[in-house]
Amino acid sequence: MKTGYILLEDGNKIEFELFPNEAPITVNNFEKLANEGFYDGLNFHRVIKGFVSQGGCPYGTGTGSAGYTIPCETEGNPHKHTAGAISMAHAGKDTGSCQFFIVHEPQPHLDGVHTVFGQVTKGLEHATGMKQGAGIKEIRVQ
Repeated sequence: MKTGYILLEDGNKIEFELFPNEAPITVNNFEKLANEGFYDGLNFHRVIKGFVSQGGCPYGTGTGSAGYTIPCETEGNPHKHTAGAISMAHAGKDTGSCQFFIVHEPQPHLDGVHTVFGQVTKGLEHATGMKQGAGIKEIRVQ
């Protein structure tokens, strides 16, 4: 099992586990970006209370990518968009890259559309309570 954390600029920490068996491409992509420091200094550009906190855009606007796309891994993925699910954002099927979101409350309409590749294990209150623009100090995967 792979685990990691998101350290926010305010010092709060969100811990998570990843699902490499169900979403290997997405997990490997996220792990690579995280451990190379891609996310360090970025922010959560989209925070909608009761819905999601989305981050990982290099421009801070929701329009950026890592310069490539990855396929969706929804077929056969048993994980759902429950509270604390970590999922890949995209602009349409197979257009994910670096942006991800943390689900605040169950969002079943996203199941089968976005790849759930992880789950918050500690600190969900920091994701649900953050304000738009909350800074990411670093994300690491062990």
